[in-house]
Amino acid sequence: MKPNSTLSFVAGIRRFGPLLGAAVLLAACSSAPVPPTPPPSTPSTPPPASCPDSGVAITGGDVSAAMGLRALGIYLSNCGTSDYAVHGYPVVRVLDADRLPLDIAVSNGSAPVSAPDSWDTPPEPITLRPGERVMARILWRNTVTDATVVATEGHYLEIAPAAGEPAQIVEPDGVIDLGNTGRLAVNAWTVRP
Repeated sequence: MKPNSTLSFVAGIRRFGPLLGAAVLLAACSSAPVPPTPPPSTPSTPPPASCPDSGVAITGGDVSAAMGLRALGIYLSNCGTSDYAVHGYPVVRVLDADRLPLDIAVSNGSAPVSAPDSWDTPPEPITLRPGERVMARILWRNTVTDATVVATEGHYLEIAPAAGEPAQIVEPDGVIDLGNTGRLAVNAWTVRP
């Protein structure tokens, strides 16, 4: 390019630059709006499609794992139209992938799976109004102490609000990987935030 050509080019940019900028802005304004980014989804057990005849629904949260100790929060929600009284510990059975019961010892309270903690409070009678819920916790360890024994994996939980009450099947978000301990601990129903 010749020196005069360069000067002419720069002069043209100075002269038509604002018009080019306005054209770009107008084009941007006329394009379709960008849809907002959806909020991140949070994993949870979906609510039951309908309320069971008992008037309560049992659901599970996420499996929390740390250094071999596992914890699962379970919820009992009053989905009925009248008050519901709950007291004590949930009755829990671990089921395999075919929904058959596994030979697992279930104890009330954190021991012998873990040291007692703030969840180990004595059960108290609680009256749930429609729409209210209580929570309990299930604990286990993924420990293999004998390499000759096959590790146990549960895929479902059969949970009843108390002994003698109808049980419901809950599919946790993650397996119940018990190793070969054969033990599970359950804390009492309690009101938690």
